[in-house]
Amino acid sequence: MTDLWTSLKLIAWTQAYFARAGVDAPRLTAELLLAHALGCDRVRLYLEFDKPLGASELARFRALVKRRAEGEPTAYLTGEKEFCGHRFRVDARALVPRPETELLVEAARTLLPEGGAALDLCTGTGCVAAALALAREDARVTATDLSPEALALARENALRLGARLDFFQGDLFEALPEALTFDLVVANPPYVPTGELALLAREVRREPVLALDGGQDGLAVASRIVVGAPGRLRPRGALVLEMHESHLEQLPALCLKAGFAEVEARRDLASLPRLVVARLGGRERPPG
Repeated sequence: MTDLWTSLKLIAWTQAYFARAGVDAPRLTAELLLAHALGCDRVRLYLEFDKPLGASELARFRALVKRRAEGEPTAYLTGEKEFCGHRFRVDARALVPRPETELLVEAARTLLPEGGAALDLCTGTGCVAAALALAREDARVTATDLSPEALALARENALRLGARLDFFQGDLFEALPEALTFDLVVANPPYVPTGELALLAREVRREPVLALDGGQDGLAVASRIVVGAPGRLRPRGALVLEMHESHLEQLPALCLKAGFAEVEARRDLASLPRLVVARLGGRERPPG
C-alpha cells in the first residue's frame, strides 16, 4: 500500500483482495468494513471518496480486512446486522440473522391472531421475536434459548429496540411454565446435518455450532419442536419452522404424524424450500 489512501482507492483494492480470498460480496463487504472503521455510513464513503484516511483509521481498517479474509463473519466485525428493517447487535454468542429468515417473521405476522400470543424457540439474537413484537404490538411474544449467552444478547436487542418480550432460558418447551400456551410457535432451529458442518463456508463455521448442528439427519431439534408444539398450542394454533432444503418431504410428514391438520411447505425467493407452516384443527380462536 502507498501512503495516501482514499476511501475509493481502499474500496477498489479491498474488493479485489476479497475476491481473490473467496469472500462473498467483496465490494459490499469492503464498504461495510470501511464504514465501520471510519464510524460513518456507506453513503458518506462516496460523499468523501477522495478524503485520505489517517494512520489510525487505516490501521483499524487493515485489522478488519485481515480478520474477514481469515473467515470471521462481517456481522461479527461490525457488531450489527439489519433484519426486517431493524439493526440488531450481533456477536459470537449467536447465529448471524439471514435475510431468508425474514420470511419466517412475515408468515408469523400474518398467522398470529389479534391480541394473540407467540413463542419463538431458539431465539439467538432475538431477531425473529423482536421483529414480530415490533410488527404486532397487540401481541405478546415470548422467546427462549438453550444458550444463556445467546439469551443475554436477545435481551440486549429487545431493550435497544424497544420490543416487549418475555424471556425464558432452557431446552425448548421445557424452559416454559407448564400452563403457558400460545396461538403461534415459530423457530429457526439448528437444522444442518452434522456431516455437512465441515462443508459450510468458513465464516459460517465461526458461528455457534449449537445453533447450526441439527444432528445426523438435521431434524434432531426440529422433530422435538414438532412433537412438543401441539401440547403448547391453542385450538387452530400454528407452527412455523425454518427448514433445511433437504427436509421438504420429511418435515411436513412429521407435522401430520404429530397431529397437525394442515401442513404447507413454502419456498424462498431462490425457490428453495424454506418454511413449513402447520395448523392444528379445532374451532377458530375468538377475536380479542
